[in-house]
Amino acid sequence: MREGKWHALYLRVSTDAQYEEGYSIEAQMKKLEKWCELHDIRAYEFYVDGGYSGSNLKRPEMERMLSDIEAGHVRAVVVYKLDRISRSQRDTIYLLEDVFEPNHTGFISLNENFDTTTPYGKAMIGILSVFAQLERENIRERTRMGMQERLNKGMWRGTKPPFGYNYDADKGILVPNQDADTVREIYRLYLEGMSTYRLAKMFGIAGDRQVAMMLERSTYTGMISHKGELLQGLHEPIIDRQLWEQVQAERKRRSVSTAHNSKYLLSGLLECGICHAKMRYQTWGKQLKIYCYSQQTSKPNLVKDPNCNNEKPEAEEIERLVIQDMLSYVKKYSSIEGNVREQQDTVKLLEKRAVLLANKIKNLYNIYGVSPEENKLLLETIDENKKELADVNQTIAQMKSRQEDRERLKAHARHYASIAEGWEDMSYDEKRRIVREFIKKVVITNHMIEIYYFDNEN
Repeated sequence: MREGKWHALYLRVSTDAQYEEGYSIEAQMKKLEKWCELHDIRAYEFYVDGGYSGSNLKRPEMERMLSDIEAGHVRAVVVYKLDRISRSQRDTIYLLEDVFEPNHTGFISLNENFDTTTPYGKAMIGILSVFAQLERENIRERTRMGMQERLNKGMWRGTKPPFGYNYDADKGILVPNQDADTVREIYRLYLEGMSTYRLAKMFGIAGDRQVAMMLERSTYTGMISHKGELLQGLHEPIIDRQLWEQVQAERKRRSVSTAHNSKYLLSGLLECGICHAKMRYQTWGKQLKIYCYSQQTSKPNLVKDPNCNNEKPEAEEIERLVIQDMLSYVKKYSSIEGNVREQQDTVKLLEKRAVLLANKIKNLYNIYGVSPEENKLLLETIDENKKELADVNQTIAQMKSRQEDRERLKAHARHYASIAEGWEDMSYDEKRRIVREFIKKVVITNHMIEIYYFDNEN
């Protein structure tokens, strides 16, 4: 480290002002050197921060200069213009009052022609720093207004584009890239029942939260979201609005109840099978047990029967049994896919039969108009065929309805399978979220457990 004292010649340019006349490093340096020459100052050192904003003091050369000031090496700090040291009034006042003055360091600004060694200079620098701050606020306001104008035209705001898009700076819009197909697949598979955790693993995305954010982005439908407002964008949609809305409905269906933020896995889901009060986790010595609220006095409003004698099972065992049941729940769907294919073939045959019957009835009506002497017999035949056609159409409708139910169950099966596969790798918070996605409530009667799943409500 250098010994002795010197004048610190501080220079700064921001990226925006790099080429502005009078603000370049070379221009500031020449003016500061000339000033030192005129004042017969030979001991000086340059501190140059290139490409740093003046909105704060986190700049490498600024920090080095402050360190030298505190070490007692700097007689005065000299800048070409006040806003080179800082554009923040608060930071300027801080430097003057808390750094320069306590360390007996002067401050000189050439452009404003004053220094803090005089009372006039001290007064003026406070006033000028206010104007520097005002200019910065004006710049921010102009930037905000320009941004809003761009958004109103449907142009992208210039921030990092969402996954699946690139930013075309020349046109100011988003352009789908090679990852757009991945976005479409994520939306499709999510609707088919796959979990966000499984999708993140499948497509190499950082985590399930990132997938969830992708699923809620209206940008993929051609819109731009800004401060809670949706604006029509100029960019090409990756998915249509109907698919996006279907995914939002599915996300809502799977959404986690926010009423209970407890650290325990089954909090908010437990119900006493004897008095039907809620149940809670409670530490008993070194054990964690589950208590009925009717047996507690802390929350009288939750007491259903003060004489409830439900047992207090160990929480660990209850959780183990519930998770075991939930993860094996997918087994009941194992034969669904084959049955769906068989029913599809049957429906096709019935639909062909319905077309034949409809044509037959039409032909019989044509004959009815030509041969009125056979009217009675023809009407009987027509009625029989119409009855058969009605029966066939009813059977088709029933089978299609059951088929839709089975397709829904298939989607659940795929979703459950993905959960079971990744369960051990999930975080505790992810496990709590999954439990609340599938389980409506857990009823405990002594050591008996009944689990109610959302898709079994009907």
